[in-house]
Amino acid sequence: MAYKPQAGAQVSAPNVVPMADIMLVLLIIFMVVTPMLQKTHQVDLAPVNNPREMKDADRDDAIIVAVSRDGTLYLGNTKIAKENITNEIKDQIANKLDKTVYVKSDARAKYGDVVAVVDEIRSAGVDQLGLLTEKSKSTSPRAQENKPAAGGQL
Repeated sequence: MAYKPQAGAQVSAPNVVPMADIMLVLLIIFMVVTPMLQKTHQVDLAPVNNPREMKDADRDDAIIVAVSRDGTLYLGNTKIAKENITNEIKDQIANKLDKTVYVKSDARAKYGDVVAVVDEIRSAGVDQLGLLTEKSKSTSPRAQENKPAAGGQL
């Protein structure tokens, strides 16, 4: 008589614990890495009804100056003083054909701070200046007729 090994009971439910562990690790990695992928400092942009689309602001070599709510200036992700912004922008646009600088300002930033930054950028010899905004989430078309539009290039 030949020896016939006995097979154990078959488990019909798959073991998903290792897969869940891997998924949680990947989720944590993505949560940590995603904020580092931001090219510029994050601000709450001013909402407007009729924004002009500026696709060049999404380029990797686009020069973006951010004005935060408290008046702090950022050139890309680097904090910068208002006195140094003219020289830094001159250095960055020196070898570029497209001398466009984009300004993204917090909706609650002081108007005077934004105007001062625009003046500093203009004194650096910038040809085009783009003000970045976002489309407002208004529901009634009647409300859109009475509100002034903003945004676009200067």
